[in-house]
Amino acid sequence: MEKIFLYLILSAYILISCNHSTSSHSNQADNDIHNHKTEEAHSDEIILPKEKAQASGVKVETIEPKNFNQIIKTSGQISGAQGDESTIVATVPGVIAFGKTRIVDGSYVAAGTTLASISSKNIVDGDQTEKLRIAYESAETELKRANSLIKDKIISEKEYNQIKQNFETARIAYEATGNRLGVKGVTVISPISGYIKNKLVNEGDYVTTGQPLLSISQNKKLILRADLSERNYKALPTIRTANFKTPYDNKIYELPQLNGRMVSYGKSSGNNSFYIPVTFEFDNKGDIIPGAFVEVYLLSAPIEKALVLPITSLTEEQGAYFVYIQLDEDGYKKQEVQIGDNNGKDVQILSGIKAGDRVVTEGAYQIKLAANSNIIPEGHSHSH
Repeated sequence: MEKIFLYLILSAYILISCNHSTSSHSNQADNDIHNHKTEEAHSDEIILPKEKAQASGVKVETIEPKNFNQIIKTSGQISGAQGDESTIVATVPGVIAFGKTRIVDGSYVAAGTTLASISSKNIVDGDQTEKLRIAYESAETELKRANSLIKDKIISEKEYNQIKQNFETARIAYEATGNRLGVKGVTVISPISGYIKNKLVNEGDYVTTGQPLLSISQNKKLILRADLSERNYKALPTIRTANFKTPYDNKIYELPQLNGRMVSYGKSSGNNSFYIPVTFEFDNKGDIIPGAFVEVYLLSAPIEKALVLPITSLTEEQGAYFVYIQLDEDGYKKQEVQIGDNNGKDVQILSGIKAGDRVVTEGAYQIKLAANSNIIPEGHSHSH
C-alpha cells in the first residue's frame, strides 16, 4: 500500500515538472517571435544620435500644406536698367591717353573723376581745341564791333543778328571743351558715380568727335530678360514674378525680395527667335553681374495647399528621389517621393509624404551616410 502511495506522488511530481517545462519553452518561443517581429518592423530604421545630428547640421521641419506656383523654367540675361548707365563720348578728335585712375572693367569711379585726356596736338588737321578757341575769340571781337555799329545803324539788323548767331555757335563749341582743357588736352570726366562696364578704346587710339569711349553703370537697377517658349504663350497673363540662379555662385535670387516687378512682355516672338521676351526690373542688392546669363524660374498660376519641401531635402539615386522622415529623436526612415515643379529653392512633392510628417530639410546627406554605415549605437530604444 505504501509503495502504491509513493508511486502516485512520484508520478504527480513528474507530471507537474513536465507541464512547467513545456510552459517555459512556450513563453520563450512567444518572446522570440515578438522580438523577431519587432526587429523586422524596424529593420529599415536609420539611427543617428541626436547629438551627432545637431553637430552635422541636420534640421527637421513638420510639413504643412502651403501655397505654391506652377513653374516655367527657362533662361535669361541680366542687363543694366535704362537711365542707370552713361556712355562717355569724345568731344574732340585726337589721341586718347588714360590718366592715373585705374580704367578696367568693373572698377569704381566717382562723379567728376578725370578718366582720360584727348590731345589733337601734332595732328595734320591741327589742334582742334586751339581752332575752337581762335574761332570763339574772333566771333567775340566781331560781336563787340557789331554792337557799336548797330547803334549808328551802319549795319542792318539782319547783319547784326547773323554776327550774334555766329558768336553763340562759336561760344557753345568752345565751352564744350574749353572749360575742360588741360595741359595734356581736353579732359574726359565721369558724369556719374558707378562702375566701368565697358572700356571701348585703348591707350593711344585716335578717336573722332562723338566716338564712344567708356560706359559706366551705377548698378542700382537691373533688368532681367527671360526667354519664354512659344508653347507657354497662354501662361503669360498669369506670370507675375520670377526667381533666377546665377552661374558664378549658384545662388537663388527671388525678385519679390529685390523689389522686383514685371515691366513688360512681348506680344510675339522675334523674327529669328522662337521665344517671347518677358522683362523684369529689380534693385541690385547683391553681387549680380550685368551681362550674366542666368537660369530663370517664372512663377505662374498659384497652387493651393501644396506639399512643398526645400530642394535640399532631396537625395537622388538612379533617377529616383528620396527624403528622410524622422521617426523619433534618433531614428529616421528613407522614403521615396514623386516630385513636381521647383522654383530653384523649393520643390512640390506629389506623393510619398503627408501633412504632419517630420522631414529632414538640411543635412539629408549625413542621414544617407548613417544609413550606409550600418552602425547602430548601443542602448537605442525602438519604442515609438
